[in-house]
Amino acid sequence: MASVLLASLIGPGAVANAAPSRHVCECATPSIDRLQQWLASGEGTTVPATGSLLVRERGGYAAKVTFLNAEWHVVVVWLGNKFEAQADLTKSAGFWMTYSATDDLYVQLRPASHWSGGDKWLTKVPSTGGKMVKKFFSFAPDAWTTLPELGKPNYSFASALTEARGLVFVGKTPNKIDFRGLAIDRYQPPCL
Repeated sequence: MASVLLASLIGPGAVANAAPSRHVCECATPSIDRLQQWLASGEGTTVPATGSLLVRERGGYAAKVTFLNAEWHVVVVWLGNKFEAQADLTKSAGFWMTYSATDDLYVQLRPASHWSGGDKWLTKVPSTGGKMVKKFFSFAPDAWTTLPELGKPNYSFASALTEARGLVFVGKTPNKIDFRGLAIDRYQPPCL
């Protein structure tokens, strides 16, 4: 009751930017931590090949994908649940992700103004050997880098945080990935 009263006093803007909590309601349509768009892009051979990765799992949802072959694969998560949306993550420390992966992969932070192409700031998502783990990924600039094979972006990591459109998971090896949580510090995605 006290939290409802506090939320009504400080207004909707403060609630929308509050730190994510496991007590936040999921969206009416399938979502993981209110993220509704987990998409296989059709780049690289994946199962599923395109479309949503979300599947019903133990009273909630999981996002599952398998990367096949030794080629680049791309999986997209839209932070505002639609392509045209973007989020200012400059006040966020990073995100907690609950996942399993049979091999290493990377996550790119893609800004709205530089969405296309592989030349993005990224950080490694280590293999879990197929075990489910919860890991924190910091938005500290020194935690993000580039891969020579994909190219170096011509914009700063700090600028990418101001107009974040999505987190894009990329990998060049066969991999079986299962996402169960992706909670971003001080950001709550809007349900659509």
